Parts: sequence; structure tokens; C-alpha cells
Amino acid sequence: MLLTVDLERLRLRPGERLLDAGCGEGRHCFGALEGGARVVGLDLDADALRAAAGALRAHGDRVGRLAAMIRGDTFHLPFRDGTFQKVICSEVMEHVHDYRAAAAELARVTAPGGMVAVTIPTASSEHLYLRLGDDYFESPGGHIRIFQPRELARGLAGAGLRTVGVGFAHALHTPYWVLRSLMGLPRADESRLVRLYRHLLIRAAGSRAMARLEWLLNFVFPKSVILYAEKSPDPGDRSSDG
Repeated sequence: MLLTVDLERLRLRPGERLLDAGCGEGRHCFGALEGGARVVGLDLDADALRAAAGALRAHGDRVGRLAAMIRGDTFHLPFRDGTFQKVICSEVMEHVHDYRAAAAELARVTAPGGMVAVTIPTASSEHLYLRLGDDYFESPGGHIRIFQPRELARGLAGAGLRTVGVGFAHALHTPYWVLRSLMGLPRADESRLVRLYRHLLIRAAGSRAMARLEWLLNFVFPKSVILYAEKSPDPGDRSSDG
């Protein structure tokens, strides 16, 4: 299963409640459920939820744990303060105008002492795609900013989340998006080369050798960066700010 967030680094424990905000088709939801968590996925994309919600719920029924997906907005999470011990927000912040407000909502629903993992595209890969064509940033629903990890860490700190770790992922996807950018995103799927590389990525997902290769390449040209952040056990303590 292709996960951006390392659930071990997130310190996920069996029985904990986990929110995947911006879950898409739920890859982190399925991964966290396998890790013993009780899982809720949230997304605005009704089609993505429709594709995965039934399978996730059925898997939850089989293992006897909560496994649900709902439609909702990261800026107005429909949960009480401190509901979740763990929160994931993967490849969302580059799409939203007020990422600080989104970070504040993630922090609000995180329990004191809990952890949040936020992933964004690396600035180096984003600048590369931008040089190759404007489609990557002008397509509907596309990215509206190029993040530096330090900028995101400051936004998390302002919400009371102290960054305690950084990871990198998906180096093999960087050439894939280079190809898509070269071919022009609206037409990329018509390219035989793009289709062949996508087939390679699918095969790589089940290969230990390719996983090891990608781990090494993540030190060279990763596509995604992950910030792991903690919420203070004392909800009134924002000593990590600044």
C-alpha cells in the first residue's frame, strides 16, 4: 500500500482514533485500520468517497473497528475538540488559501499529547514542474502555492503543533510528474510513455527492491515532504510558537 505518512513515525497505536483530513480514496485510512486504529476519513470529493467508503466500512466490520468516510471541509471539521489521538493531512495544504486556518482546525481536533502528520510536495519538485509547463498550477483544483517546509512548520507552530520530525517520500513519482508536465496535463494520459511509467509505479508498489531504491532516491529528489508534529499535553501551552 502506497503511503506517504510513516505510521510508525506517527506513533500510531492499536485502538487510537485517527482522522485522515483530505483522505481522497483513503489509502491512509486503510493503512491505519490495518495498524489497529479506529479511522475516520474526510474529504470534499464525493466521487472519491463513493469509490472507497463502502470497502473501508466493510473492512472495519471484518476487524471490528470503526472505519468511516464522510464528506466535509478541513476548515470546519465536524468533530469536538481533542477527538483524535492522531491526525493525517496529506497533500492538501498546497491547495488551500489559508493553510494556517486549516492547521488550527487540525490542532483543535487533536487530543493533547497527540500527533499530526502533514505532507506537502517538495519545493524543488514543484519548481521543476513549473518550469516544464503552467498546466500543473493552472488546472482546476491545482496547487496554488509552493511551500518551503519551514513555512509550514511555522504555520503548525502557530496552531500549537511542534514539529518533531521530517520525512521524505515518493521519489519515483517525481519523474512521473515530469513526464506528465512535459506532455501537458490535460493530454498526459494519451501518452504511451506516461502509461508505461504508471505501470512501472504500480509494479514498484509491491516490490521490496524498488521500495529500497526509492528510499535511497528520497534523499536526492523526493516528491513529498512530511512534517510530524506534536500537540502539547497541556492544551494551554504554546511554547513551541515562534
